[in-house]
Amino acid sequence: MSKPRVLIVEDEIPILDALLYNLQKENFDVATATDGREALRKCQSQVPDIVILDLMIPPPDGLQVCRELRSDPRTKNVRILMLTAKDHETDEIVGFNMGADDYVAKPFRMRPLIERVKALLRRAGSEEPSGDITVIDGITIDRKNHMVTVDENELILTPTEFRLLWTLARQPGRTFSRNELLDCSRGEDANSMERTIDVHVRALRKKLSARAELIETIRGIGYRFKPDRI
Repeated sequence: MSKPRVLIVEDEIPILDALLYNLQKENFDVATATDGREALRKCQSQVPDIVILDLMIPPPDGLQVCRELRSDPRTKNVRILMLTAKDHETDEIVGFNMGADDYVAKPFRMRPLIERVKALLRRAGSEEPSGDITVIDGITIDRKNHMVTVDENELILTPTEFRLLWTLARQPGRTFSRNELLDCSRGEDANSMERTIDVHVRALRKKLSARAELIETIRGIGYRFKPDRI
């Protein structure tokens, strides 16, 4: 079995070296880049399984790199873990809206970060191919082609947003706890990531626009999909 391939995009050399050393110890095939242009070039030459992407890199910056990876059919499903020195929730939302799957603020602890990398890869490997299509309240979700349309207008969702919408819409009316949604959409440690599910839901609601109210908050528990006719 081939080693999972990780691309680290980081211009702070001490951080880059530490990530390289620790990921290689964990038996990952690791490549590195120190700016956005190099990162995009390496992603095209050999598509990685996951990109650890610093937000504040020489141009194009991390958000633009993320955007370009998501818009390219070859790299649109690559997992992206974004690194940044910023720690405001609005920055998380921007990152997720651009297509990031996870978000880690600096300074970070190495072991939890590596575990989050592994969790993202497990989630990628556990997704089973399916030709199922769900149509509900003007929303069409095509799991096989990873496509969502609202009134025939395509929405661009991150992989995590897509899995959240798929999970909720497949069982309208059922309340999912945050822990359940974390498990089905990310496979992460729920204790450390519970707040992140709220960030993803807010980003998803924003993209759903007029249909945002279909994702209903159940106070103290989690969320459910509440179609107009149920």
